[in-house]
Amino acid sequence: MRRIQTVHAMRSWSRGLQREGVTIGLVPTMGALHEGHRSLIRAARLACDASAVSIFVNPLQFGPLEDFDRYPRSLAQDLRLCQSAGVDAVFIPRAQEMYPPDFEDFETAVSVQRLTRRYEGLSRPGHFGGVTTVVMKLLNIVRPDKAFFGQKDYQQTVVVEQLVKDLNLDTEIVVRPTVRETDGLALSSRNRHLSPEERKAATVLYRALSDGRELIRAGERSVKKVEAAMTRLIWAEPLARLDYLAVADPITLDEVRSVRGRVVLLLAVWIGKSRLIDNLIVTAR
Repeated sequence: MRRIQTVHAMRSWSRGLQREGVTIGLVPTMGALHEGHRSLIRAARLACDASAVSIFVNPLQFGPLEDFDRYPRSLAQDLRLCQSAGVDAVFIPRAQEMYPPDFEDFETAVSVQRLTRRYEGLSRPGHFGGVTTVVMKLLNIVRPDKAFFGQKDYQQTVVVEQLVKDLNLDTEIVVRPTVRETDGLALSSRNRHLSPEERKAATVLYRALSDGRELIRAGERSVKKVEAAMTRLIWAEPLARLDYLAVADPITLDEVRSVRGRVVLLLAVWIGKSRLIDNLIVTAR
């Protein structure tokens, strides 16, 4: 497994393979890797000839009051996971490799407009501008045939797919299902910050989503009633504080008035000082 730290070296590795007709699958991450990332790596290895993982905690997607400094970092452990998962190359650039010092002379931002104005974009102003800019940079540097993302960050996957479509990028975006603990909690790097009590309380996200799903499967078509039931369950957990909850079209992300066909249930919940997100796609019977 190659460890690559510079843009030039990463480009040389990928271009060399592509000249030989080797296909490359990229798994972009911010580190603190877990079994969800391992599942993406497995998918990349099955779909492509060579696999690469990027590990970069992107400062552009964190607001001034967010947890950039607190975000978990475990590079040695991450490298061991990549090694055991059979990754061919790990791209681990420093911030100054991706951006000029203090962002001087960095004047370009990539922005997806309508899809980023709600949910995560509303709760975290500037977040998606950082995401789309760094994703664009990574896709330009590596030029992977396929890039693999997890469904847990559902809005992000829709935004990235729109980015690739609008800018005619030659990378296929592959979205893989959320990987969960046995009690339903979606695997997330931020779960590491949860105390034992908070970890138990965090299951309320999946319980609320499951409750909404069962209501819809049982025939409920009123979005207000579905959201009200989910909201009651979340507020019944003393350690939970609801940020947002929505029933939306899975393609446009527009909130729907009644449930018809496929919808996505989206929510963000504070558990103590940790903000967790999750979602479920549901098809009305």
